[in-house]
Amino acid sequence: MKKDLGLYIHIPFCIKKCDYCDFLSWKSTEKEREDYVRALEKEIKSYREFAREYRVSTVFFGGGTPSVLTGEQTERILDAVREVFQMEKEPEITLEMNPGTGEMEKLVQYRKMGINRLSIGLQSVKNENLKLLGRIHTYEEFLESCKWAREAGFDNISADLISSLPGQTLDEWKEELEILTETLLEHISVYQLIIEEGTEFYKRYGHREELLPDEETSREIYLWTGKFLESRGFKQYEISNYARPSRQSRHNLRYWERKDYLGLGLGAASMVHNIRMSNTRDWKKYMENCENPKKFREDVEFLEIPRQMEEFMFLGLRKTRGVSRRDFRQSFGRDLELVYEKALNKHLENGMLKTSGDRIYLSEEGTLVSNQVLADFLFDC
Repeated sequence: MKKDLGLYIHIPFCIKKCDYCDFLSWKSTEKEREDYVRALEKEIKSYREFAREYRVSTVFFGGGTPSVLTGEQTERILDAVREVFQMEKEPEITLEMNPGTGEMEKLVQYRKMGINRLSIGLQSVKNENLKLLGRIHTYEEFLESCKWAREAGFDNISADLISSLPGQTLDEWKEELEILTETLLEHISVYQLIIEEGTEFYKRYGHREELLPDEETSREIYLWTGKFLESRGFKQYEISNYARPSRQSRHNLRYWERKDYLGLGLGAASMVHNIRMSNTRDWKKYMENCENPKKFREDVEFLEIPRQMEEFMFLGLRKTRGVSRRDFRQSFGRDLELVYEKALNKHLENGMLKTSGDRIYLSEEGTLVSNQVLADFLFDC
């Protein structure tokens, strides 16, 4: 029986780099995009031998902005995947897109080629905030993209929002979500703004924390978000993700459940057979060696049992369902309570963790300080 596999395909191109973004992406030329697609096809086809073990159930086009590629280029990538890998009967195939980069004709092409989930990078419903973030689209263009996507046959659409923007109040955030949920969506991701070094936002706000919402405001925003979205039919299933019933991102769940995934393209990360590795971020190196991934893989690390246990906990506890004692024992042959007695006792007693039947999960308060809680499940802490 073939093993389950997910594919992540990185498209590092944008129309414009956003002011807060530190992802591997840049403004590109038509020639760069075409050269890259050809390289991706060659990389994919180099995995024929590897692919014999697997059946692909999820594919995720991330970036960057994958929708800057032409429909024909995207189809060529998927054709290469289908030529090399056996696909599940009904795989989840997600494509990230930004409003204004997916016209009606292209969306129709996406559906015909088997893409069945869109993740739209909205970030805010207010045009003044979009301008602040360095986005090049408007909220009206987002609504137009959703309308076209429905007409093209998409019934699984997700939108990304960023909270805790400079000067943002709880009331302003409430208005954002109330407006957004007037649009039919199946999934919403909400990420708190992080000021990353090297970005335009860091130059602007890195040393001016007084311009950002304080910790209490950010806390109120987070707690209100979960309660409000639940009232609108979205159940939180991970720290930053909310979905209607049966509409969770299957691909993203595999990251938190430590299922195998193969990263394709520049800078893409993989986790296969408990080996973590990433592709080079060096354009020249990737393009010259695209037919031989061994020549551009970096940071290859086999995860010993202690690291696997750590990941089981700090990735699994990101889910609202938390982790299963039974799954831990089946994976490692040891009882979770014996391996993590100290950390579990500490956080069950202080209320950061809760337990129900077989499962252990973060409490509401624990979610607010999740990084501190999860750090206690690292053996070198």
